[in-house]
Amino acid sequence: MKKVASKSELNPGNGKVIIVEGRPIALFNLGGEFVALDNRCPHRGGSLGEGEIKDDIVICPWHGWEFNCNTGKAVENDDVIVKTYPVENRDDEIFIKID
Repeated sequence: MKKVASKSELNPGNGKVIIVEGRPIALFNLGGEFVALDNRCPHRGGSLGEGEIKDDIVICPWHGWEFNCNTGKAVENDDVIVKTYPVENRDDEIFIKID
């Protein structure tokens, strides 16, 4: 597990892009629960970390593709999946496991 941020850096309902071991990862705060997935939308490469969050869905800012932040699955097509990463909250710190 690698420390990537402090909880205070990311308000509920927001996301941001972090770089972990050279990979861009989208980190989201879903009402106090933190989740992480690949930052790149599989459609055209838009930055999911810069997308709008609605409940547990992130909307790609480029073309509006929607993904469940917990599962990585596209809302409209379960066959399209963005890789998710395990996240651990330890006190005020956020850790992500990259495999």
